Amino acid sequence: MNCDGKREWTNRMPMTQLTERPAHVPEDRIVDFDVYNPEGVEEGFHEIFQKLHDDAGHDLVWTPRNEGHWIALGGELMLDIWPDHRKFSSRIIVVPKSVGEQHQMLPSTLDPPHHRDFRNLLNTTLSPSAIKNKEDDIRRMAGDLIDKFVEAGRCNFTTEYAELLPIAVFLGIVNLPQSDAKLLKKLADDIVHPNGTVDYPDAKQGFFDYLEPHLEERRNGNADDMLSVFVHGKVDGRPLTKEECLILSMQALMAGLDTVVNMLGFTFEFLARSPDHVLKLRESPEFIPGAVNELIRRFGVVNVAREVRMDLECDGTELKQGDVVMMISSLVGTDEKLNKCPFDVDFDRAGSKHTTFGKGVHFCPGTHLAVTELRITIEEWLKRIPEFSLAPNARLTYRSGIVGTLDRLPLIWKK
Repeated sequence: MNCDGKREWTNRMPMTQLTERPAHVPEDRIVDFDVYNPEGVEEGFHEIFQKLHDDAGHDLVWTPRNEGHWIALGGELMLDIWPDHRKFSSRIIVVPKSVGEQHQMLPSTLDPPHHRDFRNLLNTTLSPSAIKNKEDDIRRMAGDLIDKFVEAGRCNFTTEYAELLPIAVFLGIVNLPQSDAKLLKKLADDIVHPNGTVDYPDAKQGFFDYLEPHLEERRNGNADDMLSVFVHGKVDGRPLTKEECLILSMQALMAGLDTVVNMLGFTFEFLARSPDHVLKLRESPEFIPGAVNELIRRFGVVNVAREVRMDLECDGTELKQGDVVMMISSLVGTDEKLNKCPFDVDFDRAGSKHTTFGKGVHFCPGTHLAVTELRITIEEWLKRIPEFSLAPNARLTYRSGIVGTLDRLPLIWKK
């Protein structure tokens, strides 16, 4: 509890608060692992989950942290769980379960067929054709940001580029003021990268307080931005309620303001450490689209949960109705059963398997936007900065959460 009597659901649970092992959980499935604050994550987000996978001895384990839940580690297992909404519900997508029950996002926490109409509203403004029409704007924004620091010979890629481009692009899609970027990033971080200072209901209310006047303004207009599509849209043949509009808008903003930021960070960390890969892209730009797909496979960033809908057997052990399973998307792309030499980044790789953007009915509607932003960033960066590396003695720090984060990425290049 914090000083206000609110439960600090985001912090590592003290040893005295570890959840007792349920009778159906075998002792050899237990790991003491906090998905939000795993010991050693500062040294590498992907590495700490890979170590858990390698040491666990099972594709499915159970942790007493965060009220007790399962963690899926095997790629094939996650490919089975992710789309199977009949056995695994999206009602709970985060842990602890008590927080997941409050974390009712639209359409992320709805199962078929109830998610369909909400999803269609998102698809309207994030379709491949809609994003294609914005490519020139995205390219201009990317170039303008890089031009601000290119002559300096150095930058903090995280704060000077990765945190700015996706947010600027998405604020254009939703037609919100660019001056609100910092506030909205803070609101998103309070939910996606919780640090214990704000509880979920307060974080959610912060979003609602911001969004409400903007949504109200659009009710009396006829614009075609994303928020206008929401307030004038219909589900099951009826208009959305005020709360549905708020929740759907918050869901869209959280995804647009956070996920691509971190995908950019891990992508450029790899490129900064891999001059041979950069050389290939510089000499053969036609490889850039394939490179983006490969880097997306290799560096998944999202951790998402599902609730078990019925008693069943999974990975040779018993799951009970109401159990929660957390899935680690990065481990699908690095599963040797699914991808040959999965830790190698191979820009010629074809037919890779991963769940970086999810799988099934909840496959990320913003996928095309994310891929476009990554591709254009690499293209515009290499036009201006053909060779770059990590700054000397750079110490990178990482955090876990619903989305994995690289906090700071100092890069250097010749002026």
